[in-house]
Amino acid sequence: MVGEWIGRLGGVWMDGQIAELRPRPGARNIYLVLRDPDVDMSLTVVADAALIGGVSPPLEQGQRIVVHAKPEYWTGRGSLQFRAKEIRPVGLGTLLEQLERLRALLAAEGVFSPERKNPLPFLPRRIGLVCGRNSAAMHDVLVNVEDRWPGIAFEVREVAVQGVQAVAAVTAAVQELDSIADIDVIVIARGGGSVEDLLPFSNESLVRAVAACLTPVVSAIGHEQDAPLLDLVADFRASTPTDAAKRIVPSWHEQFAIVSALQARSASVLRTRLDREGSVAEDMLRRIRTRVANQVESAARDVEHLAARVRALSPAATLDRGYAIVTTVDSTIIRDADEVSIGQELRVRVAKGSFTVQARKAEEV
Repeated sequence: MVGEWIGRLGGVWMDGQIAELRPRPGARNIYLVLRDPDVDMSLTVVADAALIGGVSPPLEQGQRIVVHAKPEYWTGRGSLQFRAKEIRPVGLGTLLEQLERLRALLAAEGVFSPERKNPLPFLPRRIGLVCGRNSAAMHDVLVNVEDRWPGIAFEVREVAVQGVQAVAAVTAAVQELDSIADIDVIVIARGGGSVEDLLPFSNESLVRAVAACLTPVVSAIGHEQDAPLLDLVADFRASTPTDAAKRIVPSWHEQFAIVSALQARSASVLRTRLDREGSVAEDMLRRIRTRVANQVESAARDVEHLAARVRALSPAATLDRGYAIVTTVDSTIIRDADEVSIGQELRVRVAKGSFTVQARKAEEV
């Protein structure tokens, strides 16, 4: 009943990629596995050898084709296959048209929006690298990063970067690296190639997987002129794998030169500041010394004036004019001759020194 129901179905057009092609010499039928380019799904297509042979250029694994086929159900094996009625290779123009439609769709959703992009770290702790097995792109990234900043740790995933397995392999590697906590940046690197060779990096499922990454992603696919959709969704687009290495880590030579220049500049600024502050301090000290000297000189003049006044009021001035002061031996000043007894010793103080005398009668003097 299932077979009868499927047999009543009409033909359908399918767009896919040849994942497996099994031609057998002399066989009437040729089997091929057609894989969906966006999801992990495939189906079997059987075609007459004459139909396959009439396709130009000849079909080969990994090629994108459009097939018009009718479903068939084999009850003996319980399997579903499609009988090809027409096969057309997908031309470059068709591929570019499909890519443009996908680009417009993703852009309208904001997948390529600059606001959702993450900045690259200045110096990553560990770098995730997705690349082909033992590829030149892997070598370029590893060697140039080591040259710029020796000792950077890498987590490398060598996967298929071309063909029917590329999308699933690259997507899985990116998601795995994004889950590792100490990976600060992920680089997806591949060398140049044709538009068909680089189609996996314009695949919608891969683009959406990169958009969902929390870790910054660098696209380093092909050469400067190549522009897969991965370049638009990545947080940073490098023109080549070598350029990616230069973007994700700084050059220790350049950083050392910058630090040295900053040290020299800081020393120069400090010397200038010290010289300026020293000049200010010296000028301030000079002004303080001048002010103190002026104050001392003014005070000295005041003292001199006061001393002159004191001398004018002091008995010493009177003594300088020839007068003397007569006192008893116990320093009592004699102001009246009647206070003195004959023979009493008296002390006489003159301007310079003093001497002792003995009192006599006035007529004897």
